[in-house]
Amino acid sequence: MEITKASILDLNTLHKLEKESFGKDAWSLFDLIAMLTMPEVVRLKAVDDNQMIGFVGGDPRPSQGWGWVATIAVDLRYRRRGVGHALLRACEKSLGVPRSRLTVRLSNHVAISMYEKEGYVTTDLWKGYYDDGEDGMVMEKELER
Repeated sequence: MEITKASILDLNTLHKLEKESFGKDAWSLFDLIAMLTMPEVVRLKAVDDNQMIGFVGGDPRPSQGWGWVATIAVDLRYRRRGVGHALLRACEKSLGVPRSRLTVRLSNHVAISMYEKEGYVTTDLWKGYYDDGEDGMVMEKELER
């Protein structure tokens, strides 16, 4: 597996991966186009055998001293093999800020466990954050520079 920059050429595969990973929470095609084209956004893909098997997008906010890990998704067939961890670490390095934040569904115990193993701690709870009313857990990590 290697991690490389994603581009607009990855749009169709990313759209499928988002829908597979997040269902009703998947980003719209418009949002994915923005993610793949806005110059300041971190966009990385995990590739195995010339196929995208994962993606992470980050929004650096250097003036605020932190960045958001906006989305991270791994193909179902490649989960629990370290792909998510590798993508998260690569995104953190690319953000170029001292702190990283993300939001995760309270019911997504697998993702929460991964984030905790990577050093994230819960800093806030956003009531009704998701469209179906589920709360979102805000997590943060101090990054090594």
